[in-house]
Amino acid sequence: MLNHQHGAIALVGSGEYLPQAQELESELLHLAISKGKSNTFIQIPTAASKEGDDRLEFWKLRGAEQGARIGCEVKYLPVLNRDDAHNPQWIEDVKSAGLIYFSGGDPVHLADTFRDTPLWSAIVLAWQSGASLAGCSAGAMAFGGKIIGIRRSHVSEGLNLLPDIEVIPHYDKFLGWLPDRVTAAIIRQDADATLIGIDEDTALVMTDQWRRYGPGRVHVLRGNLEFS
Repeated sequence: MLNHQHGAIALVGSGEYLPQAQELESELLHLAISKGKSNTFIQIPTAASKEGDDRLEFWKLRGAEQGARIGCEVKYLPVLNRDDAHNPQWIEDVKSAGLIYFSGGDPVHLADTFRDTPLWSAIVLAWQSGASLAGCSAGAMAFGGKIIGIRRSHVSEGLNLLPDIEVIPHYDKFLGWLPDRVTAAIIRQDADATLIGIDEDTALVMTDQWRRYGPGRVHVLRGNLEFS
């Protein structure tokens, strides 16, 4: 359970910035506004930064469209490497933002880019003072203590915002594609964190308690976590 001054945190299985996510993203933003934050939606596409300019432009446009539907200011921060995570303007931008959102791609690159940087410190402080923080797919994975590689079997260090949680996004899809890899992640011998599978277009959100949002399911695959 979070301190009452903290903002919400959302772990999203898929679907960031799409119309079906509008209600959740609007709710996250307005919850932060009620805590004194601005009507500003920060997009951070770092996880997709190795996929090329076209893909980054895709995320920028999708976020702008969502911001127009919600009725908020959108700021797009193309943090592509660790030098970018020292940008003083972007550090300033996140301080009063209502919703800070990490979209999908490569979770290991995302964590390696932000770990121990001034921008990540500023984001954590913003969240602790009321901003909502969301991560979809790679973003959700990177918030944990460990990042579980499903496509490629490996375990990497996360950003440790939620040190006792590991996330498998797109769970309903991955279970059909790579059931052996999912099983290996669940029974991993060196793991003591709670492992959560989150279906597509579905989110697990912490405010005063954990709640599920969306049409799919949230699966507690290892450990204990209660949600409504």
